[in-house]
Amino acid sequence: MNQSVLLPEEIDAIVNGYHGDPFAVLGPHPGGDAVEVRVFWPTAVSVALLTHNQTIPMTQQHPNGFFTGFLSERAPYQLQITYNTGQTLLHEDPYAFPPQLSDFDEYLLAEGTHLHIYQKLGAHLTEINGVDGVLFAVWAPGALRVSVAGDFNQWDGRRCPMRFHHNSGIWELFLPGLNEGVIYKYEIKTRSQDYTVNKADPVGFAAEMRPNTASIVWDLDKYQWQDAAWLAQRPERNSLNAPIAIYELHLGSWRRKNGWEWLTYPELAAQLIPYVKEMGYTHIELLPAAEHPLDASWGYQVTGYFAPTSRYGTPDDFMAFVDACHQAEIGVILDWVPAHFPSDEHGLAFFDGTHLYEHADPRQGAHPDWGTLIFNYGRHEIRQFLISNALFWLDKYHIDGLRVDAVASMLYLDFSREAGDWIPNRYGGRENIEAIQFIREFNDRVHENFPGVLTIAEESTAWPGVTRPAPDGLGFDLKWNMGWMHDTLRYMQNDPIHRAYHQGELTFSLLYAFSEKFMLPFSHDEVVHLKKSMLDKMPGDLWQKFANLRLLYGCQWAHPGKKLLFMGGEFGQWREWSEERSLDWALLEEDEKHAGLQRFMRDLNRLYRAEPALYADDFSWDGFTWLDFRDSQRSILAFARHTPDRAETVLAACNFTPVVRDGYRLGVPEPGRYVELLNSDAEAYGGSGVLNQGGVDSAPLPCHDQPQSIELTLPPLAVVFLKRESNHPPGGSKPPGG
Repeated sequence: MNQSVLLPEEIDAIVNGYHGDPFAVLGPHPGGDAVEVRVFWPTAVSVALLTHNQTIPMTQQHPNGFFTGFLSERAPYQLQITYNTGQTLLHEDPYAFPPQLSDFDEYLLAEGTHLHIYQKLGAHLTEINGVDGVLFAVWAPGALRVSVAGDFNQWDGRRCPMRFHHNSGIWELFLPGLNEGVIYKYEIKTRSQDYTVNKADPVGFAAEMRPNTASIVWDLDKYQWQDAAWLAQRPERNSLNAPIAIYELHLGSWRRKNGWEWLTYPELAAQLIPYVKEMGYTHIELLPAAEHPLDASWGYQVTGYFAPTSRYGTPDDFMAFVDACHQAEIGVILDWVPAHFPSDEHGLAFFDGTHLYEHADPRQGAHPDWGTLIFNYGRHEIRQFLISNALFWLDKYHIDGLRVDAVASMLYLDFSREAGDWIPNRYGGRENIEAIQFIREFNDRVHENFPGVLTIAEESTAWPGVTRPAPDGLGFDLKWNMGWMHDTLRYMQNDPIHRAYHQGELTFSLLYAFSEKFMLPFSHDEVVHLKKSMLDKMPGDLWQKFANLRLLYGCQWAHPGKKLLFMGGEFGQWREWSEERSLDWALLEEDEKHAGLQRFMRDLNRLYRAEPALYADDFSWDGFTWLDFRDSQRSILAFARHTPDRAETVLAACNFTPVVRDGYRLGVPEPGRYVELLNSDAEAYGGSGVLNQGGVDSAPLPCHDQPQSIELTLPPLAVVFLKRESNHPPGGSKPPGG
């Protein structure tokens, strides 16, 4: 009679959930002239082996559900489990399947050079030896034991301990019979004072709706994309000499139904996409759409880096939303947060009983402003995790660009820290050398693997070369121009009577406008925390507030650089933005001034996209000429934008006072008739209707260092766009809104 040689101590370790090598105990093992099969199934009354239509009862070795049995030879088998309910079911034995992680994958993962960890880690629907199930894998090198837990095993972490790969620190287990939609976590028994914790999957593809925090098995490959035409055009659409006007938005508060319910991804596709299309934006930028537990973080405290938030639907729903954007010729940019992560217990913090993802020293690993933790960029596995995550969104969700949040906090070791609260780099400096290496590698890998995808830095300091290629620069395509934003808003908030003394705040941006490839943002950060909405920032009475805001947007769209505006700004939201409520769409019905501002933004976008001079050369002096920047007394600015070959030129003249400037003479580069393309003072936009109807003819009167000049009427608190029409018939055509 065959007798088990298993030591009681090993059985106790399995039954009590602290054995670190379960495959050394469980499953089939050679034993003399037979094969011993060992099973731990604590809910079983009895277990039998079913093989070749033969049923072999197993012997219970431990009262808590440890059984052993013998096969005469190594052969496929199933477990016949009888439960205390009297029900008997057949199960495959998870411990009868071989390891699935190849030596090469393990080598790359350990080296930190695997660009697609999401193909190996996480939960994947898999077939092994003709058996369907889910293959789980997680990196937790410091753990004593890792198990998969879920409803399928009553969340009993003793039930499904995983195989440990010593060379890579990865735990792996195939669980037969599981399907898409299964909810799970990893129960991790650490080596830290017997601390045991349930963690969401760091590479989980879907997550439960908060406040629940488990991961969900999901098949990301079943969705059928219909955006091949867009992907083929994307390098051209995302080109830096193409028009890029971005509508930044928060999915949960753009619009709500029934006063409080979020729109789902399908509902957003049905309502948001036609709106963005009608308004003329080229791209949308989503505040972080990865899973996050706290609504008030706006998505910037991520716990599920590989899972689109379940607030608005499933991963397939989000794919369909992006797909619909692409079919409507709208690019999708995602806010991406590699700078920090929250300390929620189910997340990445102290993941395996060690500071695996974050620095152990709080002077490096704890963010003083946000109460979050900072990634340890010096660890190659962490750089691999983040770079793979970036590529994941581009690969699986066809995202067209990544706007990287809080880059400055990554670059400087002393960011927001007092003296003594930070650790200098190895040269004694404040630069985070490891983070710089990560950022450069991120940009290189993105551009190598997905040409035509944009990377955009929110970087608020004067760090040099943010948009220069590595190794000299950081390698981003674009950088938010925070200096222009702050200076321009500060200027616009002055009463017009005082603006004559602040002209330099408007012109200063041109001293550095071409030092980087800039995007001009009026983002969500400018309409929260008592900063007031864009409309409410503007000085003056009601008419002047709207006129100032139209003027501000017109200057933004005329200024060199790509464009970004946060939702609500386009129609004059009065209240500050809050993630807890919808934008105030009723304003468009209640007050024509809001509808007029919205029409202006629509026509401004249409003009921008129609005139290459406004976008084709944003990053050099060749695309820009000052005409009049010295007239601070009258608070007038005028300049020209050119196409690279100077075949086309658009003029912009701005009057920052509420006084009509009759007989204003503006220098122009060529003779001919100049027609108004757009006038923000048109009555259709809520203005006073001071227009230059039909256009004006130039005269050979030198002005502003130009050989010709035209005489204009500059409307109050307004911007006028003009263009030479060499074959324009006398009398001209009516300008938009005129």
